[in-house]
Amino acid sequence: MNTTLNARTLSLIGGVSYFIIFFAAIFANFFVIESLLNDPVNTVVENGTFARAGILAFMITVVFDVVVAWVLYELFKSHPLSGLSALFRMMHAAIMGAAIFALPMALAATESAEILRQVDIFNTIWLIGLFFFGVHLILLGNIIGRPKIIAIFLVIAGVMYMVDTAAHFMMPNYDDYASIFLALVAIPSIFGEMSFAVWLLIKGGKESS
Repeated sequence: MNTTLNARTLSLIGGVSYFIIFFAAIFANFFVIESLLNDPVNTVVENGTFARAGILAFMITVVFDVVVAWVLYELFKSHPLSGLSALFRMMHAAIMGAAIFALPMALAATESAEILRQVDIFNTIWLIGLFFFGVHLILLGNIIGRPKIIAIFLVIAGVMYMVDTAAHFMMPNYDDYASIFLALVAIPSIFGEMSFAVWLLIKGGKESS
């Protein structure tokens, strides 16, 4: 029995997985983490279910990060860099998974300082993971080749992830430029990754199916 998935099916799985990652990460990062940073004790004590949902959302992003790594490897495994690209994405997923361990500790804390310390640990470990995610995006941009504009944005986004992580650790005054770095990362990342996800859903695998 042939159990091999065709390129079109893999592309659909990859596109859907990307969007699950996007929405789960937006909820977890921009709602739950922001709530913990802005009102740590109240979020933990009064909105514990909300905070735990954020942890679950982060776990979901890790699961589907692995799925995307597998899909992209299967779609482009004829390319010599495909395996390496998948490994860097898996490395990012593993580091992200390790970072999540800090969040239940934040929920177990009762003082703002300790909650914020655990969130800071989470953010720092995640930041390290994003450096390797940047390498993945650079490789991915070179692997897919076309659409050219998407490939270019993926490479730029990858470089910016790496630069941003390096700047966090190398620049004592990083906070003075945080908004600039955020824009430098977010703009190419949104255009590159969102466009690639849409491309996977609409056109991915059709030529080779």
